[in-house]
Amino acid sequence: MIHIDYVTFDCARPYELASFWSEAAGLAFHPETGKDDDEVLLVGKTNLLFIKVPEGKTVKNRVHLDVTGAEGATRDQEVERLLTLGATVQADRRNADGGGWVTMLDPEGNEFCVCRSEAEAKQG
Repeated sequence: MIHIDYVTFDCARPYELASFWSEAAGLAFHPETGKDDDEVLLVGKTNLLFIKVPEGKTVKNRVHLDVTGAEGATRDQEVERLLTLGATVQADRRNADGGGWVTMLDPEGNEFCVCRSEAEAKQG
């Protein structure tokens, strides 16, 4: 059995992208992180690592994060909060019955999906 230590993002601006995800996920910067570092680590239940690479993103992600809002937040509330942090909506896949998700892009264009919370899923 393996242990996954980090989910890693290749990016142009590690500190700026990590700042978005820090706010989005409530993760803390590793104490040795500097704003000009080529590698920036956010620590928490899931560690996110941001590494500077020279090439830009050219195709759809083959792996992405599925997220839900903080306890008590609905999917729609979380989408609105993430928009204020700098994310954009790529595709709205919400259904009239309350199911579905919203595919969003972080500030560097990495896809992630906002899903219904566990409480919402139980309701409908």
